[in-house]
Amino acid sequence: MENNLEIKDKFIDRTEELKEEKSFSQWREMWDMLKQNKTAIFGMIIIVILIIIAILGRYIMPYDPNVGELSQSLQTPSKLHWFGTDEQGRDILSRIIDGTKISLRVGITAVAFALTIGTVLGSVAGYYGGKIDMLIMRFMDVILAFPSLLLAIAFMSALGRGIDKAIIAISIVTIPEYARIVRSSILAVKESEYIQAARVIGNSDSAIIFKHILPNVISPIVVRATLGVSSAILDTAALGFLGLGVQPPAAEWGSMLGSGRGYFFNAPHIVVFPGIAITITVLAFNLFGDGLRDALDPRLRN
Repeated sequence: MENNLEIKDKFIDRTEELKEEKSFSQWREMWDMLKQNKTAIFGMIIIVILIIIAILGRYIMPYDPNVGELSQSLQTPSKLHWFGTDEQGRDILSRIIDGTKISLRVGITAVAFALTIGTVLGSVAGYYGGKIDMLIMRFMDVILAFPSLLLAIAFMSALGRGIDKAIIAISIVTIPEYARIVRSSILAVKESEYIQAARVIGNSDSAIIFKHILPNVISPIVVRATLGVSSAILDTAALGFLGLGVQPPAAEWGSMLGSGRGYFFNAPHIVVFPGIAITITVLAFNLFGDGLRDALDPRLRN
C-alpha cells in the first residue's frame, strides 16, 4: 500500500514538473512571437514611456499644472508654452503630463480591482457549478444588461465625485467581463487529468483553483486586462468630460476636454492636445493587447 502511495506521489510530482516546463516553454514562445509584432512592441514602448512620465512627471513639468495667470490665458503654442495655455492661463503641456498619472492610476487600479473580484466570482461559479453558478452569472448578466458608461454614471451619481469614486464605479461595471472569461476557462479544464489527480491527493478546492487551474488559463485573462485598461481610461475621460470624474483643479484629460470645449473655435489647442493624449494612450494599450492576444494564441504559434 505504501509503495502504491509513493508511486502515486512521484507521478503527481513528475506531472507538476512537466506542467511547469511546458508553461515556461509556452511563455518563452509567446515572448519570441511578441517581439516579431512591431505594432505590439510600439504599443509597449509607448506604455513604458507613459509610465515613466507618470512617475517622473513632477520633475519634468515646465510649470505648475494647477497655477496660471489670467493675463496668459488662451495663448497659442509657443516656445514658452509648447502646447499653449488654457482659459485660466495654465500650461497645457504641464497639465497633460500631470494627467498621465491620474489616467494610468484610474485605469490600472480599476482593472486590478475588477480582475480580482471577477476572478474570484468566475472561479467559484465555474468550479462548483449548479445553483451557485446560476446565481452569480445571472447577477453578472444583470450588470451587463446596462451600457457600462451609463451604469458608471449612475454609480457616480450615488457615490459622489472624485478619483476614488471613479475607480469604484468603473471597476464595478467591468467585473462581469472578467468573471465570464474566468468561468468559461475553468469549465474547459476543470475535468482534466491533472485536476483529478490534485483532488485524489487531497488538495483543497481553493488550492486546486488558484494553484492548478488559474495558472493554466491566465492567457485570456491577461489579454482582457490589458485591453481593459484602455477601456477604463476612456471611461475615466468620459466621466471627466461630463464633470463626474476627477474634480478641478486636478489635471485630468477628460475634464480638460470638458472645460475647454467652449473655446474650441477660438483656441482649438485646448481640446486638441488632451484629445491626442487620450488617443495615443488608448491606442498603445490596444496595440499591445492585440499583439499579446496573437502571441498567446497557440494556433498562431504553431
